[in-house]
Formats: sequence, C-alpha cells, structure tokens
Amino acid sequence: MRYLEMRKARIEIIPMIDIMLFLLVFFIMITLRMIPATGIASQLPQSSTTQDLPHPKIVVTLFTDGSIETDGQKLSIDELAAKLANEPDREKAAVTIAGAGTATLQNVLAVMDACRKAGIVQVGLAAKDAR
Repeated sequence: MRYLEMRKARIEIIPMIDIMLFLLVFFIMITLRMIPATGIASQLPQSSTTQDLPHPKIVVTLFTDGSIETDGQKLSIDELAAKLANEPDREKAAVTIAGAGTATLQNVLAVMDACRKAGIVQVGLAAKDAR
C-alpha cells in the first residue's frame, strides 16, 4: 500500500533560478539601450579653459556640412526649434551643442537662435580639453 503513503512536497527552485537569471539579463539589456546619447561621433573643437557641465537633457550635434542631429534624428533648423518648443519645462532644459571642429560659426549661431526662439536659455558648447 505504498500508493496511499503521503509524500513530502518539494519545491523545485532550479527553474525559478533560470527564469530570474533570464529576467536579470533582459532588464540589463533594456537599461543599456535606454541610455541616451552615450557618444557623439564628431570631432569636437579644443579649448584650454573647458569646464565640466552637468549632463545635458538635450544634445544637438552639428556636423561640418551644417546638418543637425538630435536623438538620432536629422533635423532642419525650423524642425529643431519646433521640437525644442514642445519640450516640457523649457526654462530649466539644458541644451549642449556638440559641433565638429570645422563647423562654421554661422551654423552654431543658427542652432543657438533656434534654442532662443524655443525659449531655452541654458545653452552650452561641447569641447575637448586641450591640456
């Protein structure tokens, strides 16, 4: 009459560990993809008086040919101004212009004008330390 004996219940934890490890890897991969603008593929100008700025909310990349990119999207000056105007809390938003070292001053000023038209007053220029 072995079949009537009560067997002690066991909890199998090996499949639970597998699932938890899978979830951990999944969330790490998603978190790494969510980090915005980790690198800027441009040749920044150099300055001997650079200062560290807090991490900007918005990074505008200005290329040598005058094209503009932010958040991986190429934009015109008018599209940039419209996008910045739609930002919530524009008074506290910080924009950093990361331009190529050979970008013209006119293009830099056009981006700064777009920021000012949108109501953003905190505009910084990215540069490499020349020291």
